[in-house]
Amino acid sequence: MLEQLSQKLKYRLSLPLPGNAAHLKLAHAERRKNLLHYKTPDDARKGAVLILLFPDDHKIKTVMILRQEYDGVHSGQVAFPGGKWEVSDKDLSETAIREAHEETGILKEDVHLIGQLTSLYIPPSNFLVHPFIGAMDSKPDFFPNSKEVQKIIEVNIENLSDESIIGEKEIKLSNGLKIITPYYNIEGHTVWGATAMIISEFNTLLKEIEH
Repeated sequence: MLEQLSQKLKYRLSLPLPGNAAHLKLAHAERRKNLLHYKTPDDARKGAVLILLFPDDHKIKTVMILRQEYDGVHSGQVAFPGGKWEVSDKDLSETAIREAHEETGILKEDVHLIGQLTSLYIPPSNFLVHPFIGAMDSKPDFFPNSKEVQKIIEVNIENLSDESIIGEKEIKLSNGLKIITPYYNIEGHTVWGATAMIISEFNTLLKEIEH
């Protein structure tokens, strides 16, 4: 089941991606207004996240993390494991897999890279994030890094594509401002912003390959 999905995704990822069209569906109003006009600054920091697919009880799941509370714009948010590029990384796919290992304890050598989604610039943290999709042949053992991760969240990818989990609510930003934004209700957690936009593109591809 996972092998077939991986093959379909690998082929689909070799073609032009939905990119902004998919991102816009889960972007808040201000972001929708400006998304097509955003220019990634030359000093933007490079980062990568990993959508890790694995089998579990005849289902295909992925893993997300609830970040620890800290003094920063992404404090306490639900996200895919990932982080900033380091000079020792040979490329950004290695960044995504290394960071997933550091945050969740998965074994790097067990991850098979499938491909890459559309990169996404995040103005509040000045990150250009590159999302990658990878797979493992069996369910990994998770050992979350308690300094960075409050909780590991395992999600059935069929639930991710359930449109009934999409809603709209008011979010208070780290700077105190409030916005109305679309979001996913994932295992009782509010998932919005860049992570929701990445999920939207991933879901678009799943629908295209009729998964």
